[in-house]
Amino acid sequence: MDLARSAIIWLAVLAAAAAGAEASVHSYDFDPFREVGNAYLLPGGSEGIVASRVVRPPGDQLIPTGIDDGAAFIRFENITFWRSKEAADQHSSMEHSTGLVQAIIFEAADRDSIGGSAYGGQKSICCTPDLAKIEGCKLGEVLRSPSSSDLNWPIVLNTYFSGTYLSARMEPRDIYINKTGMYNLFFISCDPKLKGLKMSGKTLWKNPTGYLPGRMAPLMPFYIFMTLAYVVLVVVWVSQYVRFWKDVLQLQNYITLVICLGLFEMTLWYFEYLNFNNTGRRPIGITTWVVTVGAIRKTVSRLLILSVSMGYGVVRPTLGGLTSKVLLIGVTYFLATELLDIVENVGTINDISGKARLFLVLPDAFLDAFLILWIFTSLSRTLEKLQARRSSAKLEIYRKFTNALAVSVIASVAWIGYEVYFKATDPFSERWQSAWIITAFWDILAFALLCVMCYLWAPSQSSQRYAYSDEVGEDADDEEAQSLTRGTTEGDVGLVKQEKERNFSDGDVFSLEDDTEEDKRE
Repeated sequence: MDLARSAIIWLAVLAAAAAGAEASVHSYDFDPFREVGNAYLLPGGSEGIVASRVVRPPGDQLIPTGIDDGAAFIRFENITFWRSKEAADQHSSMEHSTGLVQAIIFEAADRDSIGGSAYGGQKSICCTPDLAKIEGCKLGEVLRSPSSSDLNWPIVLNTYFSGTYLSARMEPRDIYINKTGMYNLFFISCDPKLKGLKMSGKTLWKNPTGYLPGRMAPLMPFYIFMTLAYVVLVVVWVSQYVRFWKDVLQLQNYITLVICLGLFEMTLWYFEYLNFNNTGRRPIGITTWVVTVGAIRKTVSRLLILSVSMGYGVVRPTLGGLTSKVLLIGVTYFLATELLDIVENVGTINDISGKARLFLVLPDAFLDAFLILWIFTSLSRTLEKLQARRSSAKLEIYRKFTNALAVSVIASVAWIGYEVYFKATDPFSERWQSAWIITAFWDILAFALLCVMCYLWAPSQSSQRYAYSDEVGEDADDEEAQSLTRGTTEGDVGLVKQEKERNFSDGDVFSLEDDTEEDKRE
């Protein structure tokens, strides 16, 4: 019996996950009911709600509320059910009740309280004649068992059609939430004559601090924190950039671009969530713009890491023949990331179905794996070149960069494993209060890796020491001499040049022409 109930509710939750919703204001525009088991069902939404901090008013009466007033409720506004003319014609205009639709509100922990047994081989949501005799339920209504902790839950709200009217309007009311949990709303009809039933109107889901869903609410202060972190990074980086602007490398310009994109993205996410919290709506245009900035930042970051791994600006002046390949993988990654983020964020707050998300996650994950393989392969070649050239300063910086990348990859793989475990062991989103950490981790990891790059390639008086030089084959001592002789006399410079020429004549492991040919082969 419990297994049957769980199967029915699980099917209903999947239906809710696949349905669209307009933020915490869930709008219904003549949405059709679907046949599930022996009932007609329309999912109305699913959100985590924190318990109200105010005293529940008598009779759940409607009262004016502010955004941060401590009240948590589900509000029904202009909910209207529509039936076909054929269904209405089956009744007399003198009949008072000619069809019943029920709104069911229940917490995920009480999901077994809705639905019945598989008596007679058929799983039931509605009471049948046989179940009425066995379990004493009321024929034509949803099977409901009172919660062990609260006899008033799950809540059932009835709306009746009258006579031959084509519509039935639900009474406006607020259902105050006095217990923190993951709440689900379903509209169900057990009347077989109401096939083709549709619904219009909206429901408002409010937390004590605003309309932002409970599982997303912690992200708003998180984005404030991340914005401040980027501001600090910008101040430190720009101060060094301005101080040593004459020695700035092209690579450092690209790092500046990634920092600015990161700051812009975190700021936009905060204001998008703030608007969401205040209005209960998530405008498609604004959210799409925020998601696009994020996709650009992710793409540019990965291309920067790939270019650095190839030795751009350090062992080669340009990417040569690889430029087109790098741009192609960048465009492909941007499109895959943009599509995934749009589906996950634009126009919906309910989790999308597992199959749909899997279909979109796979290309993104494949491209990430391909980029990681390409990055570490390129790093290996770059390290070999630097070792052969005995460029100790550059070699040291690339070793640190390789270690940082290795740590980030290991952390990413471990976190992906945890994310899969988290979602597999929480099919009904009962641990929604900690779900925000899944999203926050990736932003923190990206910021940490960016800080490492800023530290390793920070603008300084010796920035040119790490740049690509036409004079190859120089050993560690020669590199140190080059960085220390900018303000020396001409005689000293002549000595250094003579030493370089002597080393060059002895033979180089790599020459500029060799690098050019290698670029072409790659």
